[in-house]
Amino acid sequence: MSSRSVAVIGGGPAGLMAAETLARAGVRVDIYDAMPSVGRKFLLAGRGGLNLTHSESDAAFRSRFGDSAPHVSAWLDQFDATALRQWAHDLGIETFVGSSGRVFPKEMKAAPLLRAWLQRLRAGGAAVHARHVWRGWADDGALILDTPQGIVTRRAEAVVLALGGASWARLGSDGAWQAPLAQKGVSVAPLLPANGGFVADWSPYFAERFAGQPLKSIAMAPGGFGMRRGECMVTADGLEGGLIYAWSATLRATVLAKEAAVLHIDLLPGRDPAQVLAEVARPRGARSWSSHLGSRLGLRGVKVGLLRECLPRTAFDHPGTLAQAIKCLPVRLHGMRPLDEAISTAGGVKFDGVNRDSMLLALPGVFCAGEMLDWEAPTGGYLLTACFASGRAAGLGVLRWLGIPPDQ
Repeated sequence: MSSRSVAVIGGGPAGLMAAETLARAGVRVDIYDAMPSVGRKFLLAGRGGLNLTHSESDAAFRSRFGDSAPHVSAWLDQFDATALRQWAHDLGIETFVGSSGRVFPKEMKAAPLLRAWLQRLRAGGAAVHARHVWRGWADDGALILDTPQGIVTRRAEAVVLALGGASWARLGSDGAWQAPLAQKGVSVAPLLPANGGFVADWSPYFAERFAGQPLKSIAMAPGGFGMRRGECMVTADGLEGGLIYAWSATLRATVLAKEAAVLHIDLLPGRDPAQVLAEVARPRGARSWSSHLGSRLGLRGVKVGLLRECLPRTAFDHPGTLAQAIKCLPVRLHGMRPLDEAISTAGGVKFDGVNRDSMLLALPGVFCAGEMLDWEAPTGGYLLTACFASGRAAGLGVLRWLGIPPDQ
């Protein structure tokens, strides 16, 4: 093992991947994490099956990162979705592609992968230090760490900061890193919720009757955008879920600029407008609208409830108006759920403050990885893949900084 030493602050996917990249090259690596054990948020993500990555084409995959796609693509050039699946395979974790194209471990759990990963890291010489909270730098440049035994300082030839965003603070990502970086002149874009819920003005009846129910087989888009298919969930005060997360950045920008955003929902994306109009216009006799829409179009439950919630009663007197709403129902959103509830964070260390290796221009030898950089991605495997890739890129950047060839 080399005598060169690097400190990695943060034991999530980005930090652990940076640590592995360094350890494989023979660097002595110390991983410091504030929590009693590493990978807390990663394990939480695995409760629903650990969507590791996505199997769609490389071009489509890279397009999911919006304005930050050029930066994320540079990471993916070094570690893409295919490389991630191979990496998991090398750990003894087999993966499969689900019907939606998402990639999961066959065991559908994060814990076996994390255990195997930590075993390999320790076998490679990396040391994990739990309950070590980073507090910034001492006057002599040493790292300040708050531990159960008190404040200690540690030196390293390079540092990788992989401290996450500011969501799910109880799992370690609390955004407290912003203050010490600001003191060093590092520019940080405000941290905002990504992949979180949005707030609507539901009536008490609708909220009580339909909260927790999924809106399946729908499509949606903010005004001016093409519809995307998927599903989301009605909550007590709005909407959340995969399809909402896909539009998160656009909806957030509109809410922040205009205090509200209008989302259009197609309740029957498999039916063309003419078909819908023809069925709505059929005589319903003595049947209620709920019965009529259910028998003619298969619209039932929460979908009919949403129509009644968002349309004036008079809309049901006009088949053309009702049919149009079924295909493009306007839902007004006027806020976002709190940052700490979001799956991930937008904002962070600005890319104009780092070089191509993610090293801070204001702090040579200090690198950033993961969610603490200013990018975002929807769920579906994109967010997690990019976190892994950013850690790999930061680790390679450190090796270049130290003049050490990577272990291929």
